[in-house]
Amino acid sequence: MLWVKAFHIVFVVTWFAALFYLPRLFVYHTMCEDEAGNDRFKIMERKLYLGIMTPSAILTLLFGVWLLSFYSLDHIASMHWLHAKLILVVLLFLYHAYCGRLLKQFKNDANQHSHVFYRWFNELPVIVLIAVVILAVVKPF
Repeated sequence: MLWVKAFHIVFVVTWFAALFYLPRLFVYHTMCEDEAGNDRFKIMERKLYLGIMTPSAILTLLFGVWLLSFYSLDHIASMHWLHAKLILVVLLFLYHAYCGRLLKQFKNDANQHSHVFYRWFNELPVIVLIAVVILAVVKPF
């Protein structure tokens, strides 16, 4: 079980690194004014999303489900902190999917947001990360 937990944490870390970095790329992409830079950002964003972010999310999910399999359904039902954590994880997957939608807009030169929007957007996974870590470590309820 500890090996499964260790790999779950590794993939959570890599997923969050990408969740933090992709919106930061969107900030700079929005401010980019030359064609070569625009093309470079498209490549970086695509490789990050498809090569790191999505595989890390999938592996986080697989190892997380594997971790849950070590517990009985009755035990899981009594772990209320886990229910809150899983709701936040679902929100992270929605955030991830929305990043994919934004990526397509940049790919098609159809971005509709300012760099200020992306600076604020970039902060959302930080808030979720803090809440998830507190729930998983402190288990307040």
